[in-house]
Amino acid sequence: MNEKDIKAQNNTQDKLGAVDSFRVLGLKEKVLKGIKEAGFTTPSPIQEKAIPPILERRDVIAQAQTGTGKTAAFALPILHGLKNDTSIEALVITPTRELAMQISDEVFKLGKFLKTKTVCVYGGQSVKKQLELIEKKPQVLIATPGRLLDHLKNERLKNFAPSVVVLDESDEMLDMGFIDDIEEIFQYIPNNAQTLLFSATMPARIKQLADKILYDPVHIKIQSSSTTNADIAQRYYIINENERNEALTRLIDTESPSKSIIFIRTKKEADEVNSYLQNKGYKSTALHGDMDQRMRRDSVQAFKGRDADILVATDVAARGLDIRNVSHVFNYHIPLNIESYVHRIGRTGRAGSKGVAITLATPLEYKDLKKIQNETNAQFELYEVPSVSSDVMINTLLNTKVSDEAINLYESIKDKTDSAQLILRLLSVYLQEHVKIGLTKQEALEVQRQETLESKKGAKTKGTKGAKGKIASRDKSQKMSTNRHANKSNLSKNGRPSNAQERAKKQKMQSQQKYYKG
Repeated sequence: MNEKDIKAQNNTQDKLGAVDSFRVLGLKEKVLKGIKEAGFTTPSPIQEKAIPPILERRDVIAQAQTGTGKTAAFALPILHGLKNDTSIEALVITPTRELAMQISDEVFKLGKFLKTKTVCVYGGQSVKKQLELIEKKPQVLIATPGRLLDHLKNERLKNFAPSVVVLDESDEMLDMGFIDDIEEIFQYIPNNAQTLLFSATMPARIKQLADKILYDPVHIKIQSSSTTNADIAQRYYIINENERNEALTRLIDTESPSKSIIFIRTKKEADEVNSYLQNKGYKSTALHGDMDQRMRRDSVQAFKGRDADILVATDVAARGLDIRNVSHVFNYHIPLNIESYVHRIGRTGRAGSKGVAITLATPLEYKDLKKIQNETNAQFELYEVPSVSSDVMINTLLNTKVSDEAINLYESIKDKTDSAQLILRLLSVYLQEHVKIGLTKQEALEVQRQETLESKKGAKTKGTKGAKGKIASRDKSQKMSTNRHANKSNLSKNGRPSNAQERAKKQKMQSQQKYYKG
């Protein structure tokens, strides 16, 4: 080797030195260059555990939270194995348009030095335009279930035989009612295709789907769905129901978040809270399922850029979004389940940075908050809603738009008292309504004490159920177990026969030996 060759080799090693830990996973140099360009330094736990079996062409079930690097966990080995064929080699199915576009961007970025072609298809976009893009022969297709199934049923995808299929955010696809579509889509997938299933949680229906479409999968679990990030400070405030908006704005003013996401239960409330914030002068934008594609894209771009620093979103619309530098997450209401809570607060405190998660709860909701705390083993801190400072009050008053009703009321009473007395009386009313909101710590602790007493009382009552209750419970459990085994048997009968499964598995293992060589 001459001096010039040695120098060139050393330059390459220096450039890729930061990603040597990716190199040992077996990824080829052009993929490593893409990793370096994307700013990755070391594999995340999900990447470290998922990439090797995916490279070995094993089916994989990976359970990991959003924000753990799972997109790269499947994208990197897929890019490594691309053969530059003229047909779609890899298919990624994801529940939302936003997540589909996000994955498409990341695959394109990581595949920069492979000149990878990707196409993203989803509902709300012109079918004709999508077909024009597909005719350019992409190697990777990212799609939402409904639009993909529509293309397949209408035979618009020629020579459709992907070698690898990824189901991303599988539990969210279940929540959105897409599982039947997924099962139908797999009727169009070759038997020997590698299948990768990623999910934050693993409900029974997802396990049932996995039994049907995966063969001898490698199981990977990175973080329990009932665990929260230690880098996130978790606080809660006990308030009255009619104080949510006021408490929210006071906390935003006090915390001064760089970027924050406010999670709302319903689409209607998302619009209402967003309008409330905008009327108060905050730079906010909304994101929910009733918005059309252009509006949703504009909202995400506004939040990623400088046009908005507050995103008011529903759980489904925000699922899978990867937005950096979110310092605060606000739970406007307590989420409906523990998994949603973990998903929500996981938007902050990423990549080693600190984050804050704030939850607003009424006295009646405290028991739900306590359940989340117990099952996540998290340290929740109780705070009081801060009082409004004089500066904030003055700015609020000066910036409040004068309504027609206020003008009419003023006209009717201005001659009955002097202006100074009128201002003082109005300020007194304002202070009564706005200075102190929420429960004090002492009052909140009393709520907690009462809830604890009620829980103990309930547990004592439950403990006297007796032998009859235990027998009934055991009989019910045995019946459910029998049904579960019957269902699993039916899956084999109604899906691919067991002999066919074995043949497909052998074919698949043979193809695996060839796919990633070279």
